[in-house]
Amino acid sequence: GRNRRKGKKENEYEKRDLVFKEDGQEYAQVTKMLGNARLEAMCFDGVTRICHIRGSLRKKVWINTSDIILIGLRDYQDNKADVI
Repeated sequence: GRNRRKGKKENEYEKRDLVFKEDGQEYAQVTKMLGNARLEAMCFDGVTRICHIRGSLRKKVWINTSDIILIGLRDYQDNKADVI
């Protein structure tokens, strides 16, 4: 309506640098979105892991099925990882 304010104008497509994997990290392909900021991904080492999307990526970077993502492996849980 009339009382609604205009939205903030932001740069829609901000160029991000490509981050390559280091030790303790792995590439993965998203197989299923699970909800609650989680997804199921098939890692390039052949293991299917449940990954948690961190807070800074949650609303800013949209992840869809069949996307290639970079994940950080956990030392204490092999079947879970975090999206970097």
